[in-house]
Amino acid sequence: MTRKKKSRKPGSEGPAVYTQKSSNQLEQEGRLRKKARKRKGLKTGSRHSDGSVAGSRGQARAKDPRHGSKKPVPLIVEAKKPMTKKERRLSAEQELAMLENDSQLMVLLDRIDAGENLGAGLQKQVDQKLDRIEQLMNQLGLLEDDEVEVAAAAPSDDDDDLLDKFENMDFDDFDKE
Repeated sequence: MTRKKKSRKPGSEGPAVYTQKSSNQLEQEGRLRKKARKRKGLKTGSRHSDGSVAGSRGQARAKDPRHGSKKPVPLIVEAKKPMTKKERRLSAEQELAMLENDSQLMVLLDRIDAGENLGAGLQKQVDQKLDRIEQLMNQLGLLEDDEVEVAAAAPSDDDDDLLDKFENMDFDDFDKE
């Protein structure tokens, strides 16, 4: 079957079909056209009277919604004052409390305690939060110095001392326990 491109010329869709209309239908269409012609233009009356204004004369005039806020806008931008030590301490305490009460961190720590391996992303997130908690505790002076002393004492042993301890160790003591 061949394809024909549609054209815009009249009669290209096929022959026009003519239907005979009765006199009743013709009269009715004429009346509708006359009615539409009569209603052209604007309504009668004064151009100054508006229905919405006439109804609100007795009431107080409505506030114009286009008017914005009456709050004064500062024209000069003031530089922010640096935080005082007390404010910084308060914010550090708040951040520490927020991190300690973090439910997601608690769930992840429980999973680690249960022996479950977390993915690399979750483990990195836990490490970052724990490091931040340690920094804040150190900043606030809540971190105990015993941990620092133990870490500093371990590297001072040289290899010879460690070897002597190992050679002089009594392995029979382990069986008693």
